[in-house]
Amino acid sequence: MGYFFICYIHSSYTNNITTMTIHFPKPLQPNDLIGITAPSSGIEPALHPKLDLAINVLQQRGYKILEGNCLRTEYKNVSDHKQNRANELMSFLTAPEVQAILPPRGGELAMEILELIDFELLAQSKPKWISGFSDISTILLPLTLLSNWATLHGPNLMQFNVDSSNSSIESLWEILESSHDQTITQYSSLKHQSNSSSTDDWEPTQWKRLDSQTAPIEFKGRLIGGCLDSISRLAGTKFGDIPKFCQQYANDGVILYFENVEMTPCQMVRALLQLRMLHWFDNLSGILIGRNAMPRIEDNSLLNDIDALQAVLGELPIPILYDVDIGHVPPQMSLINGALAEVQFTEHSSSITQFYA
Repeated sequence: MGYFFICYIHSSYTNNITTMTIHFPKPLQPNDLIGITAPSSGIEPALHPKLDLAINVLQQRGYKILEGNCLRTEYKNVSDHKQNRANELMSFLTAPEVQAILPPRGGELAMEILELIDFELLAQSKPKWISGFSDISTILLPLTLLSNWATLHGPNLMQFNVDSSNSSIESLWEILESSHDQTITQYSSLKHQSNSSSTDDWEPTQWKRLDSQTAPIEFKGRLIGGCLDSISRLAGTKFGDIPKFCQQYANDGVILYFENVEMTPCQMVRALLQLRMLHWFDNLSGILIGRNAMPRIEDNSLLNDIDALQAVLGELPIPILYDVDIGHVPPQMSLINGALAEVQFTEHSSSITQFYA
């Protein structure tokens, strides 16, 4: 299997913004209480044994567990009615005894609860780690944009039972449990899971520049992003105001990242064109694009995912990397929304260093 490695560098890194607004949760410690709730899709009974294995991983690491009511049910693509999901998530986000929240999976309809979440109240509350990807991006993005919380784009809870020692899970723990005087560097994987139907197929990892060049490049800025299928739906709303975030952190720069899970190349073009028209790409330091979870189209007469990226992003005067270790095609890095980051690309090995600043 393909792993990327993590190292710590003690750093006195500072930025040139006088007012710091991103709030980082405190590190997790043994005996801390982790809340588990499903703000999008729940876990149907057939998958309860898999959920129990994942929870056991947390308990074996020394954490206490608080299971929500919106968890072990699935009806019409959600764990519960939208008001119940919103109430439970708000309860977990504001309860002082809960130190972190790990949703079990993504889904399709997290967007239903956004207008029921009090992001202004959360902006005045102590932040706590919430980690996930896919449709959980719908929650993470506004938590960072509106409440100034650092949020974690990384594995959902159900990934914990696959192999608790794999690199995706290890990188998540490193961030959740690290003190804020440390920085985290994650390196590109050696191999990644093929997006074929077999989970046993692995192939060499190669991050690539969208401009087809192979020369080394470096860029830095604050990370923000998520699953393109989900966060593109927030464009033009207060829940997805990336241009405002770019203005707020103009001195630091902003690195947008995203990954596609289900969109066809034509759907990607439409989504990316919408984001371009809404000025998401106007003031970026760079873009990171995760591996496409859809099988790459090999017929040269048809549009493929790289064509889609080139059509919309190809003329942007910023560094753009694709096939990065982000998202649905394992292994995936854990990226902190709101954190300062430095990206280093070379043809044979690349890295992302994140700062608690």
